Amino acid sequence: MRHCLDTTDFTVEEIDDLIHLATDIIADPKKYAHVCDGKKLATLFFEPSTRTRLSFEAAMMELGGNVLGFAAANSSSASKGETVGDTVKIVSCYADIIAMRHPLEGAPRVASFKSDVPIIDGGHSHPTQTLTDLLTIYREKGRLDHLTIGLCGDLKFGRTVHSLIKAMCRYTDVEFVLISPKELAVPDYIKTDVLDASGMKYTEVEHMEDVMPRLDVLYMTRIQRERFFSEDEYLRHKDAFVLDPEKLESAKSDLTIMHPLPRVHEITVDVDDDPRAKYFEQAKNGKYMRMALIMTLLKWGGVLE
Repeated sequence: MRHCLDTTDFTVEEIDDLIHLATDIIADPKKYAHVCDGKKLATLFFEPSTRTRLSFEAAMMELGGNVLGFAAANSSSASKGETVGDTVKIVSCYADIIAMRHPLEGAPRVASFKSDVPIIDGGHSHPTQTLTDLLTIYREKGRLDHLTIGLCGDLKFGRTVHSLIKAMCRYTDVEFVLISPKELAVPDYIKTDVLDASGMKYTEVEHMEDVMPRLDVLYMTRIQRERFFSEDEYLRHKDAFVLDPEKLESAKSDLTIMHPLPRVHEITVDVDDDPRAKYFEQAKNGKYMRMALIMTLLKWGGVLE
């Protein structure tokens, strides 16, 4: 039995297999419509979620399976003081696989020690978001190496960014361009333990216009007002990290624009009609990647043939 708590739980070869399976599902969804007949996914979301929870549910339903679970801690026995371990132990008696999200970091790993079925973390390390990002890049570029990837916005607290950096550092000749205000730069431990340790090239800039012509992929994230020490600092920086058609004038014609969503104001709606904007397609890819992941974990666990 295997769990999905971090993208590094999988080898590069296993990730490539997931991408190829997801690609095949996209090409021929009818072939997979009954793969999980009679199987059950439990969604244990101890904190609110829209896209992630619904994406998991849609994935299992399109595989022919069923879904049970809860969407908030106050609708579970956690409100009575039950531990995560006990909740998962009981739910694993009722389901074949569990997708969970919990506000406490490390809770899914603790749960994995108690569970009798595979656990997929839908929160802290964002492994399914990162696998979705890899699928999107592969579908748009046909490769996951020899790329220049711009990461823009809140790079200090953005866990999707940290997870994507860790995943992409396992591929060849990838260069990162880190675009953020100094206050929200990539943490030193990511630079030291991940980027420097892997020998990956990276540069840090404060204006996306300076590097736009170089980028193959632009991964936008939202900058949150509360992350700044003062309102003046936020106001000074906020417009520099808003993507609009004017900033895209110097970009490559085949640039891929991504965003993990939700979007607030960091990408103007005018960009939505640009054929390079792939963030809604990226969200759709999340369903297919979760379908591939559910199938793979159930097969590794001997539940599916």
